[in-house]
Amino acid sequence: MSKECDVTLPAPIGLSIVVPVYNGVATIRMLVEALEALRPEGGLEIVLVNDGSPDNSAEVCRELVGRASVPITYVEHSRNFGEHNAVMTGLRVARGNYVITIDDDLQNPPEEVIKLYDHARLGEWDVVYTRYVVKEHAGWRNRGSYFANKVADLLLDKPKGLYLSSFRCMSAMAVNAVSQYRGPYPYIDGLLMQVTQRIDSIVVRHLPRQEGRSNYTLKRLVRLWLNLATSFSLFPLRLATVAGAIMATLGTVGAVVTIISALVRQNYPSGWASTMTVILLVSGVQSMILGVLGEYVGRTFLSANNKPQGTVRVIYRSAEAAAAEMSRSEAA
Repeated sequence: MSKECDVTLPAPIGLSIVVPVYNGVATIRMLVEALEALRPEGGLEIVLVNDGSPDNSAEVCRELVGRASVPITYVEHSRNFGEHNAVMTGLRVARGNYVITIDDDLQNPPEEVIKLYDHARLGEWDVVYTRYVVKEHAGWRNRGSYFANKVADLLLDKPKGLYLSSFRCMSAMAVNAVSQYRGPYPYIDGLLMQVTQRIDSIVVRHLPRQEGRSNYTLKRLVRLWLNLATSFSLFPLRLATVAGAIMATLGTVGAVVTIISALVRQNYPSGWASTMTVILLVSGVQSMILGVLGEYVGRTFLSANNKPQGTVRVIYRSAEAAAAEMSRSEAA
């Protein structure tokens, strides 16, 4: 005799907001309070991922979980792994039909969240990026972002001219596909381009930083460019091959010219300047090629040795978030 099991599934959440937290003690409270006041279609949850922040962000985030008015999940990394790694952890925890990622610095106004969410939901877009009329970053940071987007135009299969920003909205389908990636060097935008081409963008406001300074230093931006170039494209290897072919061709032409000159002129002197020029050019190209190959080999080695994408120390959930997670676990 069979017995039917009555399983009550947790109510689906319309929107999850993932916030990577690093040195955000001065702004994270204001951000969460502003997000809690939003009323998106289908409800809201907030996921905070503390990426090894050295300040007191952990204490503030735990306090916010304790007095939450909406479901809040707080995830703490054991150390700093990087913004994209923290967002990947947040995406795996998020339960929404759509997921928005937003920085903790309040430069993206929280009230723009509904505009972004509704555009993605009503237009049935898989990914919607934001772009700014005026970017309130330092000049060098704006130039760095411009360069990074030009590199992405070259390396990624993305709509031409699309601006890649960290304030983005993704459908559950896109989130689930991206979350499958377990490599130690995630680049979320590169993963999204591999998943879908149903991508759009909207204009939103961008505010000046209220507290502190950007966590993106020049060193971090260079690392991000390397991650983009070596994790999702073979273009650098092909560029190295082309550079090697060009230098081989020039070397051949130079050798022919040298031989002909030596035959025509009996007392042809050996030129120190020309010899050193050729040596420096060839050695420079060889060093570049070896550096590109080394970057690929090093990343392959670390991936093969299971370098962690992110290690979670602890997860705290508000009462409502914990109840929903328990219901989902029982249903599974």
